[in-house]
Amino acid sequence: MSDTASSFDWNHIRAFLTTADKGSLSAAARELGLTQPTLGRQVAALEEDLGVMLFERVGRSLELTAAGGELLEHVRAMGQAADRVALAASGQNQTVEGRVAITASDVYSVHLLPPVLRELRTKAPKLIIDVVASDDVQDLMRREADIAIRHVRPDQPDLIARLVREAKGYFYASTEYLDHRGRPKTVEDLKSHDFVGSGDVPRMLEYLKPLGFPIGLDNFRTGSDSGLVAWEMCKQGFGISPMADDVAEATSGIERVLPDLAPIVFPIWLTTHRELHTSRRIRLVFDALAEHLTRD
Repeated sequence: MSDTASSFDWNHIRAFLTTADKGSLSAAARELGLTQPTLGRQVAALEEDLGVMLFERVGRSLELTAAGGELLEHVRAMGQAADRVALAASGQNQTVEGRVAITASDVYSVHLLPPVLRELRTKAPKLIIDVVASDDVQDLMRREADIAIRHVRPDQPDLIARLVREAKGYFYASTEYLDHRGRPKTVEDLKSHDFVGSGDVPRMLEYLKPLGFPIGLDNFRTGSDSGLVAWEMCKQGFGISPMADDVAEATSGIERVLPDLAPIVFPIWLTTHRELHTSRRIRLVFDALAEHLTRD
């Protein structure tokens, strides 16, 4: 290895990689928690060390030069290696203390996680639990979260997943809404009702169409990307909404629509990184979540 290569500052490498990913110094600085001038100096220092220009400005954004693009592949491999080192080190930590980040949908974060978090506080009072309420799949490889609760099994080879239950969902509406608009007696009656959308409505309709639901986009008069907001709209009488039965049954003022209708069955996967699964604190939280979700 040359003297130049061995003297690289990892902070400069990370500044280059993040700027390349984000496309601007300002976005990269926010990602790394740095000021823009500090980040700019780090990138400039790497360019000086290498003797090449890595970025050129195009309008308000930055684009990689040919040299920068060639370097990026190697730098990304370095970043992934650094992440693996951090994961391995975290996995060897056998103390039941420290931070554990759990990511789950906003609905589950509010309605399902608090009971198990209370149990964990009793078992391991030194744990710091950070709940990342998000419907997006967090990148466990990049340590955005340590454990994820999701409805889709991950396909990354370095992640392990456990199917903790097959949950059931039904359609619900507030008593206020049903008193005003009437209670559907058949699936066909749903054509005249309003629905509250949550997330990808066209995808939901693709799922419901083979089941004989005679509704379309026009039925979805309100909605939100946030499941928690959509559920609040349903509670306040904006229309009918699907929801997991355990959440709905714990909500007052809500009735199941067409109670004899077959449930929507969906899986709940508990996911973590293979190396993190050897950490005592991660294992404790993972097992507590698995026990709680399986029991419920």
